[in-house]
Amino acid sequence: MRIRVIAAGKLKEEYFRAACKEYEKRLSAYADVEIIEVKDEAVPENASEAEVRKAVVTEGKRMLEKLRPQDYVIALDLKGISFDSVEMAGILERRMNEGKSSICFLIGGSSGLSEEVLSRAKERWSFSKLTFPHQLARVILLEQVYRSFRILHHEPYHK
Repeated sequence: MRIRVIAAGKLKEEYFRAACKEYEKRLSAYADVEIIEVKDEAVPENASEAEVRKAVVTEGKRMLEKLRPQDYVIALDLKGISFDSVEMAGILERRMNEGKSSICFLIGGSSGLSEEVLSRAKERWSFSKLTFPHQLARVILLEQVYRSFRILHHEPYHK
């Protein structure tokens, strides 16, 4: 199994980087994990809607360039479906049983994902109705994928 994460922007805070490295290490027992960062676009606080849209489209093009034809693409999107950890494990298990050996998660920058990127995704997932910084979303994603593998292997993990 191959898990790819394509994310807009770099993790600036050391604590986010450390958390991601820890979950990447833990996940290595179950899957090959690859994290790909694409340059994010700076958007001024008082940016117009057109400026924000342009930045999102530019980031989206960079993300799409990193996708491979065999990737089963899941976009993290506030408007996506939500589920609990056991349901997430089941969804990942079904994808693996369908022969999806490369699952690629997309995490947009602070302004989200472009329509072009969202249209490439086979699924759209939301972790919560709450809004999280996109850097924290990466940590949450890796932790939940790790938790899913623990569930699928009937291994203990804190609740």
